[in-house]
Order: sequence, then structure tokens, then C-alpha cells
Amino acid sequence: MAFLKTKERSKERFSLLLLDLEEYYFEQHTAHQVTANSAKERKIRGSFKVCSKSIIFDPEDITEPILKVCLNIFKFWIYWSVAEKPHMECAVEMVMPLVSNPGHVCITDENLYFQPLNGYPEQVIQIRLHRIRRIYKRRHGLRPLGLEVFCTENDSCSDIYLKFYNTADRDEVYYYIATFLENHVTEHTAESYMLQWQRGHLSNYQYLLHLNNLADRSCNDLSQYPVFPWVIADYTSTQLDMTNSATFRDLSKPVGALNKERLERLLARYRGMPEPCFMYGSHYSSPGYVLFYLVRVAPEHMLCLQTGRYDHADRMFNSIGETWKNCLEGATDFKELIPEFYGNDSSFLENRLNLNLGRRQNGSCVGDVVLPPWASDADDFLQKNKIALESQFVSEHLHEWIDLVFGFKQRGSEAVAAHNVFHPLTYEGGIDCDSIEDPDQRIAMLTQILEFGQTPKQLFTSPHPQRITPRFHNITRSPSINTPLTSPSEDSSFEDLTEESRKLAWSNMGNLKLLSSVIKKMFLFINGATSLLLSFPDSTLKMFSKELSDFQRSMSFSNMALSSCLMLPDDKTVACSSWDNNVYFYSIPFGRRQDTLMGHDDAVSEMCWYDDRLYTASWDSTVKVKRVTVSHWEELLAEFEHDAGVNTIGLNPAGTLLVSGCKDGTATIWDTGNYGILQQVHCHAGTIHHMAFSPDSRHVLSVGADSCLKVIDVQTGMMISSVKAEEEQKCFCWDGNTALCGGQSGDLLIWDLLSNTVTKRIPGHSGAVTAMWMNEQCTTVVTGGDDKQIIFWKLQC
Repeated sequence: MAFLKTKERSKERFSLLLLDLEEYYFEQHTAHQVTANSAKERKIRGSFKVCSKSIIFDPEDITEPILKVCLNIFKFWIYWSVAEKPHMECAVEMVMPLVSNPGHVCITDENLYFQPLNGYPEQVIQIRLHRIRRIYKRRHGLRPLGLEVFCTENDSCSDIYLKFYNTADRDEVYYYIATFLENHVTEHTAESYMLQWQRGHLSNYQYLLHLNNLADRSCNDLSQYPVFPWVIADYTSTQLDMTNSATFRDLSKPVGALNKERLERLLARYRGMPEPCFMYGSHYSSPGYVLFYLVRVAPEHMLCLQTGRYDHADRMFNSIGETWKNCLEGATDFKELIPEFYGNDSSFLENRLNLNLGRRQNGSCVGDVVLPPWASDADDFLQKNKIALESQFVSEHLHEWIDLVFGFKQRGSEAVAAHNVFHPLTYEGGIDCDSIEDPDQRIAMLTQILEFGQTPKQLFTSPHPQRITPRFHNITRSPSINTPLTSPSEDSSFEDLTEESRKLAWSNMGNLKLLSSVIKKMFLFINGATSLLLSFPDSTLKMFSKELSDFQRSMSFSNMALSSCLMLPDDKTVACSSWDNNVYFYSIPFGRRQDTLMGHDDAVSEMCWYDDRLYTASWDSTVKVKRVTVSHWEELLAEFEHDAGVNTIGLNPAGTLLVSGCKDGTATIWDTGNYGILQQVHCHAGTIHHMAFSPDSRHVLSVGADSCLKVIDVQTGMMISSVKAEEEQKCFCWDGNTALCGGQSGDLLIWDLLSNTVTKRIPGHSGAVTAMWMNEQCTTVVTGGDDKQIIFWKLQC
């Protein structure tokens, strides 16, 4: 098993599992227990253990009982010195299943050291920093005190899990190691793993392991053990039909909602429950459930949890089918599975240690777990379970289960609607144990938290995308977006691209020819069109490689949305505007934020750049013009005042004119030479979404919330064309005569502005098109939408 596989079973009976909660083992001595009766004196040789709350005598003769005497004793700390240059050291505890062992951690320029106070299980644990591959901050007891270090890329078992006594110490060690690893290890986020999973680079099993890791689930912490879903619902058939959807569990519902009749009873109780109310009185993952599954390989842990005895034989893990049936029908049983059900070690299903686990009411002894009829043995059961987890059905529906456990249906109104509400103490922030002054009450509360189960850290706050699965068997994946179409009717291959998904879709758009009007509100090609930068409403800037069709990096600047991004002339720096009123400068070569420009008194809605001048529009009703050097030194040159918040701006190709569009529908054309107004026209009944000059700078096209397209003559300010669309248009590219527009429905419309007619409607997104970009060669258009898809379009003349 994960937390046992690197440890051989010791012949010594003493274990940290014998200690009470927050009790620590210090040292041991050889000693004799002396007993006397009327006949003679008797000496029993053994080991004398000194602990913080007790002394323990462990006889060498295993027929003699272990003795434990409670007492009070002061803690003490051991210090050591190392040859390298030390950075810091502090008191910590090493976390293991059900127990913690106190000691000291020391971080140097080469190593991380942990020295237990008692030399158990080793005198000193040494981890070389250059061997570390992953490092995670952890919650422990719902408090941000944990740190887990992995020296492997995919192994679920860490090299050490430390619990600090305060968050500041934990964070200092974390950032020191993270800084050391910055140039050695690729940083992984839930988003980056999601992209790999969608593209098929990670299996469902690997992806779930990574999500568990990121959500603070650890094999060293049984209260936060990795959680995996039941995926098979058929445990009675002799053959398992993976092509039948009835074989599988409904992954869109929590276990407690799979049985409609039981759910109705639970909801009736929930509606009449005083605050804090919850639907389920037990969790889907807890130490008891983990050890329920693992009792045959970790009996000492079960005995520790159950105060020295096994559970009643009929309540043990006796049968896969019975366990599933009880999860469907039991009044308080809503447990999910653990990763061992999809692993390679079947020992947890077999009583290889010949444990005396009791006798059931039917007279049978508890032995090996009874398997479904379709499994020939334990290994075959695991193999079929793994195949089911990677099946087409599960791949298409796994995102629904992720929404419940790690995603947006975990909390709030979405959780209520999904019947996914557990006890408040299982959620992060449910209680602050440090605020409880009484030590007995604090230990009682901590015990409840650790034993009841904990909800994973929330990783996604919006619906998780579905995995892209092959649906057209005669389609080959395009190696790059430069691959030409073999025929106008050829279907396209799909790949995930954005935070929620990435989709490459090539489509023939007839004889449309667009000139070099480039919209840089959401995406931006850089470095010879080899990379694509995107700004997102989740405050992150993301970079994708066009050549490799691969996610490169992600950078978060603030806790508010980014509104636009653009490349500075050095081709190394990206400027990003944000709803937090600021502009951020990001260095591509160094992969970090370089500077912050304090922009406006309200959200920065859009930016433009020409020469060394940065134009920023804001909802504070101004457009500011600043001279910004490569070193990001700034000088305010002008400030354009408006009567309403400015939602969009655009420069003409020569940089001599600026157009601004406001929330009240007013468009203003400015002379960037003398910063004066040339024209001001109230052209829309509502917010102007987007404006752009024609290539010859003679006209301005705008689209607004009133669903109209308006063309303004720059010289006279006259409105020379007005078209009422069937739906609201959000963005466009145009050549002065023809416009490609993105509408509320998600379709792309080709408008002939001379005849005021739509010449073509092209199905595109499943939500509103919100941004559009076209390269200078007029061969590729990129669109983004509310469906969180990015679509690449191939233009053919």
C-alpha cells in the first residue's frame, strides 16, 4: 500500500501508534521489569520507552504484554550542526499515518535535514535539494501547517511530510526550496495537469493522483487520504460489459445521491435541520474508511483507531458487492474508493497475514475479500477496475465527479443543488483550532476533525471541461496549426488549449480576405508567431507554443481578472491590464513579473501601444497616455476625460489617431499629436464593446450592446453605415468593406458593409464570441468565447 510499500513490517512490537494524540516518543533504554510474589522474584528483559505523556515497557518476550504508564513530562529539543551553509531551522513534526513524530528541520544550501527527537525511525533523514521534484503546501487538521516533499515525479508516496507549528516557518522553508527548484523543476498546477489530461498525455488515474496531491490529499495523512471514485456499478454479472453504460456508476452525483429513495429521506431531514445543516452525517473519505479497505495490510493502524480491537466481523470489508450495496442503501455510508483499487498490489484484498478478523453471523470467518463474479482473482479484479477507469464512458464523465470533489460543486449553492453538502467541520475554514484556548477542548476538536474526514481543497471554481475523446476514427491529429487542409470538407482534429479546454478547429471560410487589422484584446502572437499569449478572467496570463501545440506556462498577477495583454517592442516583455486598476509587466525570458504600473482609479479595460507610448482605458472614465521605457520608467503625457467608463480603445495603423468607446454608447476620436478631440458621436444605445479603424484610417467600425454595427467617417464624424444585427456582436476584424464578427450565439458572421448584408454564418462557439485576433498574413484567425474554447480558423482565398 502507498504508505506501507517502502517499509518492511518490523518484528518490534513498539509503534508510534501506541501513543495518544499529540504525545511524543523521546528515547529508549534497556531495562528489566521486576515482579515479585510469595514464591520468588521475576525479571523480564525489555525496552524502556520515555514519552511525553507516558512510559512504555516493551518486553522482549512477545508473550508478555506491553505496559504503558501515563505521566507528565516536559518536552525537550535536540539541535545539531551541518557542514553546509544553513538557511534556517525550527521545530517540526514528521507526519505519518495516524501519528506525528517531533523533531527539528534544518534547511541548508544543499540539503533538507530532519532529526527526530527520539531517533525514530532514523537518527537523521537527509534529502538533497537537487533530488526534489515536487513540493506541496499542505493543510493538517484544516490548518495551513503542512509541507510534503517528493523526490519522484509520479509516485504517490512522498519522501517526507512535515507539520510546522506556525505557517510563517512552513512558508519560509517552502519558498526557499521552491526558489532553489525554480530553474530545475517545472511547476505544475491543476490547470497544467488538466491540459495534459485533456490531450491524453495523462491517464485518468494519473490525473486523479495529481489532483489529490494539489488538493492536500496525502498517503501520510489518513484524514486526507487520496480519494478515487467508484466507477463500476455492476458487481453481480459474470461478464463485465465495458460498452454498456449501465455497467458504470453515475459520476455526476455523489454517492449519497445515487439512491433516489435514500436521498429523499436525507433531504427531508436536511430541510428540517437547524443551522449548521448538512445532508450527510458522514464523509466520503475518512481514516476509518481508508483502514476499512486496508485492514488486511495495516492491522496495527486499525487497532490504533479502534482502541485495540477490530470492528464487528459483519461490518468488516468482506465483499466488494456488499460494500457497494451498502454505499447505495446504508443510512450513513457514502464512502468513495482509494487509489489502491486502481493499482497493482492486490494484497489489501487478501488475508495474507492470516489475521483473526472475527466470525460473521453466518458462521464464516473473515478472510479474503469476496470478489464480483466477473473477477477470476484479486489481480484480475484490479486489472478490470483499471480498464474501467480508463474506459470511454469514464473518460467522458470523469469531469462531472471532479466538479463534485475538487470543483465548483464542492461548496455553496452549486453544492446544494448537486446534493453534495457535508458537515461544516469537514471544510477548510470550518473552525479555527488555534482559537480554542482550553487544551482538552482543542484536542477533542482536532480529534473530531482528523477522524471524521476532510473535504479536499477546492481546485476549480468553474465547470471542469470534458476530456476530448476521439469521435471520428478517420481523422488524424494535425501536427501544427500550419498544416494545410487536404480538402475544404475535411473534419478537424481537436485538442484542449485554454484553462478549461483547448480546441483546434480548421474551417474553410470561403473567399473572405481580411487585411491586417489586428485585435489584441485577448490573445497575442509573439516571437515570429511561434507562441500565443492569452489573458483570462481568472487573473492568469498563459502561454502556449504554436509549434509544439503545447501549454508552456501560466502566471497569476492578482486576484482579479485580466482584461487585455500586448507585447512591447523588445519582444521580451508582455504588458497585462487588470480589473484591479493596474498594469503588470511580465518578462518572457525570465518567466516572472518585472514591474507594476499603478494605472487608474477603476478597472483598466484595454490597452494600446505605439512607439514608447502606452494608452490605457479605464472604467474611471479616462484614457491615460504614458511614455514607458523598456525599463518601465513612466511619464504621464496626457489624460483624456470622458463622461462615462471607457470600455474599449483602438489606434490607427500610423498611431496618429485614437478612438475610445464608452459605456454610454459615445465614441470619441482623438488626435494623439495634440491630444485634442477630433470627433465625438453618440452612436450606440448602450455599451460599446469594440472599435477599430479601417486600414486606411478613414473610417471607424464599432459594435455595441444594442446589436448594431456602426461605421463613422473620421473626417466628418458622420455615421455612414448602420446595421442592426439579429444578435449582440462582441468583437470583429475588418478590412474597410467586409467584417468578420463574433456574436452572442457563438457563430461567426461575415458582413458586407457596403450592402449591409450577412453573406455567411459559420458555426463556432457554444457561447458568445468575446475576442478575435488575425495574423498579418491574413491566413489565421483566432477566436475565444464564453464557452472557454479557443478556436483557430484557417482562411482560404
